[in-house]
Formats: sequence, C-alpha cells, structure tokens
Amino acid sequence: PQLHQQLDRGRAEIAGLRQKVKGLTPDLPVDEFRALIQDMQDLQANLGQCRAFISCLTAQDVRDSQARMLQGDFGQISASLAGVFTAIDHIFVEIPEERWQAFLDDDGLQELRFSLNERRNVARTKMPPELESLVTDLEVDGYHAWSHLYYTIVGEMSIEMQRDGEIQTLSMGQAANLLSDPDPKVRHEVFCKYEDAWTKNEELFASTLNHLAGFRINLYRNRNWDDVLYEPLQRNRMERATLEAMWAAVNGGKPYLAQYLQRKAELLGLDQIAWYDLGAPVGEAGGEIPFADAKTFVVDQLRKFSPAMADFTLHALEKRWVEAENRGGKRPGAFCTSFPLSGESRVFMTYSGTISSLGTLAHELGHAYHGHLLKDAPIFLRRYAMNVAETASTFSELLVVDGAIRAAASPGERLGILDDKIGRSVAFFMDIHSRFLFETRFYEARKRGMVSAAQLNELMTQAQRDAFLGSLKEYHPHLWASKLHFYSTGMPFYNFPYTFGYLFSAGVYAKAKEVGPSFAQSYAELLRDTAKMSVEGLAQKHLGVDLTKTAFWEAAVRLATDDVEEFLQLTQK
Repeated sequence: PQLHQQLDRGRAEIAGLRQKVKGLTPDLPVDEFRALIQDMQDLQANLGQCRAFISCLTAQDVRDSQARMLQGDFGQISASLAGVFTAIDHIFVEIPEERWQAFLDDDGLQELRFSLNERRNVARTKMPPELESLVTDLEVDGYHAWSHLYYTIVGEMSIEMQRDGEIQTLSMGQAANLLSDPDPKVRHEVFCKYEDAWTKNEELFASTLNHLAGFRINLYRNRNWDDVLYEPLQRNRMERATLEAMWAAVNGGKPYLAQYLQRKAELLGLDQIAWYDLGAPVGEAGGEIPFADAKTFVVDQLRKFSPAMADFTLHALEKRWVEAENRGGKRPGAFCTSFPLSGESRVFMTYSGTISSLGTLAHELGHAYHGHLLKDAPIFLRRYAMNVAETASTFSELLVVDGAIRAAASPGERLGILDDKIGRSVAFFMDIHSRFLFETRFYEARKRGMVSAAQLNELMTQAQRDAFLGSLKEYHPHLWASKLHFYSTGMPFYNFPYTFGYLFSAGVYAKAKEVGPSFAQSYAELLRDTAKMSVEGLAQKHLGVDLTKTAFWEAAVRLATDDVEEFLQLTQK
C-alpha cells in the first residue's frame, strides 16, 4: 500500500508541476525559479524511492509478475516526469545569459551551478521539447519494453546439471558461477550448456538488440548527434581524449596479461586457456568462505583504511541491507541501489563463497558507502556518473582483496587470491574492451541494416580475439546475448565506465598508500565531489593529474602488471 500511495502521490505532483510549467516564462523571478528547482528535486527523490524498491522486487524474483506490472506502471510515470523536465529544460535554454548567471549566483542555488548548467547545455543539443516529450512517451512501450522483454526471457531460462548425485536446475546466474569451478569437466560442461541455452534464444535476443540499437541510432540522427559515443561520454562527464588515453594505456599492459594467461594455462595442464577457464582457480582457493566470515573480513579490512567506512558497512550489514542468498529465480549479476528519501541503500548479489564473491560483496558495499556520503546533499548533487560510481566500488574491492592476499595462510593460498585479483584486471582490460569493440562495430553495422545472430556471433568472437590478443583457445560467441549490459536502456555503452572506474580507483588507491590513513578524509571529499564536476576536473582537483594524457593511466596499469610479475615469479619452475 505504501508503494502505491507513493506512486499516486508522484502522479499527482507531476500533474501539478505540469500545470505550473505551462505558465512559466523565461523572465520568471528568482524566487519562482528557486521553487521550481526544489519541486524538481522533490519529485526526483520521491520517484527515486519507488524506482529503487521496484528494482529490488524485480531482481529478487524475476518471475514475479506483479513486480513486472509495477515496473511497467513506473515506466509510464517516469515518462511523464521526463516530459515535464524536458519542458523545464527548454525554459532554461530560453533564459537570457545574464539573467541565468544571476539565478546561479543566488544564495539558494550556487551549489547547484554545475548541475543546472549541465541540464541547460544538454537541452541545447536536443530536439524541440514537444519532440523530446514524444520520444519519452514512445520509449515506454518501445525502447524500454524491449529491455524488459530481455529480462523476462532470461528469467525463464535455466540449465540442468548433475550435481552431488542429483539433477539440479540452475538459473543463468547460478550457472555462470560454476565457470569458476575447480573441476575442468564441470567448467566445460556448464559452458557448453550455457552457450546452448543462449543459442536457443539467439533470434529473440538478436531482434531485441537490433531494435534497441535502431532506436538509439534514429534518435541520435534526429538530434544531430553523429557519434554513437556522444551520449555515453556526455553522461559520464568525460572527454573523448580521456577515453582514448585510457585505452592506449590498457593496450600497453595487455602483453603482460597475455603472459599471465599462458602461465595460467600451464598451471592448469592446458596448452592454451579457453574462455571458460578464465575463472578457474589456481593455487589454493582457501576453501569456501561462509557469508558471516566474509562480512566480518570486509569490515575489518575497510577499518584499516577508514573507520567511518567500516562503521557504515557494519551498519549496512547489521540492518540486512544485503540480499546475497544463493537461490534460483534471482536476476543474474549484482548491483547496489539507493533510496533517496530514507537515505539507505540495498545490495543485491548471489553469494557463492568464493574469493571472487567476497570481492563482489566489497564492491557493492563500496557503492553503498558512496551513496551514504551523498545522502544529505541536494538530489541534483547525488547524480554522479557511472564511471566515478565504479571508482568507489572498485576502491573498496581493492582494499579487501589486497587484505585477503596479506592474510593468506600459505603461499598457495596467496597465489590463489592473487590469481583472482589478476583475473579482474583481465576482465577490465580485455573482457570489457572486447565489449566496447563489439558494441562500436555493431553500431556501425546496424547503421547499414539489421544484423543477424550469426553476424553478432562473428562480431563478438572477433572482438574477443582482438581484445585478448588471441590468447584464448575458445571464445564466448554469445556474450552479446548473455551480457545484460547490452540490453540496458539506462546507460548506452555500459562497458568502458567499468575500466575507467577500475583504473581511476587504482590511481586513488596508489595515492592512499602513499599518503597513509589521513587520506581517508580526502577520499571521502573526492566522492562527495563526483556529482559536481567533470572527471577531468575531479582528477585535477584531488589528484593533480591530467586524464587526457596517458601518464596517469599508464601508472595505474603498472599496478596491475606488478601483480602479474609477482604471479610469474611465484609460479616459476
């Protein structure tokens, strides 16, 4: 009932704001402008609370038809809100520059200067407001509906495996966890069944992906955006030069990772590693880590860096903000979502007891800490981009995984944890890069017409060959179908921000080790600034570096290659 009341309240407030906007003109007085901004933030907070709750409902049980209905209803409400905001943004554009600057100098608005300027500048690049409003209305049952269809289909998928003497039905998320099983026969079997399951539905997924991309391409053309990277770069508040410098540094570090993959193959008794061997453990995994132990370990490691971060994390765990149960029916993957009205977060994952799962727990709790630091800020100053969001999470993960390496009980256990850590570098430098290459090439192909499932498999396999420097014996052709990020309508090119966050956090981590415990406060200030400036400005202010140059990125890459050198030394015969 409370959720429905909140949704009804949102509908009424949107209708009221729509009426108010109809009477607004570019010469509105400053007090009306201030009240308008407050109305916008209040609405965004109220509906953000609903969005977070519904996302938790749909993730914890993908078969929950009532939750899917709520998701559909919320989509309509979101479209209505976007339409009103579009009209307001158009008024912003029409306000004369001198008057606009006077508004931003107002005591009640100064801190929102960056956010308001950003809204105004983005609006200038879009179509007239009536066309943008039409787009948001049509997105609900078109663009976003294709994404929801994908999640619905994946929720119904499963594979059967014989485990412990009985046939078990596994969700796709549970099946993916088995790709890190110590038994090579299990890894191979589950991969074959995994690939087969995606193959059976490949025509549905190919159609979905084509229509999502077709929608974006047509929308971009009408907005005169001639580059498919324009929106993802703008939304991540970063320059193309930064993206190019990052990938250049990553490519420079890949030969080291290729050496690691070859050495790992030798340790596994293979001539060459396959996709399904990437997560195979080497050394001693240290046994299964009970969830209770994992929680304690995460808090203890975070406390060594920041008591404030540890206290918050302990609070989140004690309040059961983490849904980590390993069961069927859950959405694959992991995420953290914030509830803006209550100032709380919720973490969703499927905990499997591995060192990798321990890292994921720390990763998502890092997101939660980021949200906690901003919970009292105006709503417009909580809207940080995805790339810096991944910085907070990966930083937390680094603290915990490095703590696990130090706490290793034997050289074999240290090797196993180090292997898992390097595996994350492989993921961010090679796997994520393959997704970026695939998506870039796919969009170029899609501009010429529909792309078949067979072509998608070819594009994906070639992208993986290129990104992995041909290091793998066998690839994952249907990654384009199995990776839900390709089907997200919330963020185009849901890939390179992960590598950015991984490397940026590595640079921050290096700074933390250099400065010592006093850096904890500086780190918190950096996170608080993430919604107030571009990533280039953030790095310049807090780290004194230029992200458009390769030097910072190369230094961050060296932290990963140092891990590889240690791995090679530990495994020398």
